[in-house]
Amino acid sequence: MSTTDKAKNKAQALGGKVKEKAGQMTNNPKREQKGRNKQVKSDLKSAGEKVKDAFKR
Repeated sequence: MSTTDKAKNKAQALGGKVKEKAGQMTNNPKREQKGRNKQVKSDLKSAGEKVKDAFKR
């Protein structure tokens, strides 16, 4: 996995955490769920990149 991919995935996860916290603070369950979804998406991308890296070796 390239460094730029790692940075993008970390940024997406961080954005998801911020959105989740904002949803909690404003009592907005939809925004909170969107933040969680963004974090899961980031985790899945990272896992996919790790699998691709494992097969390259």
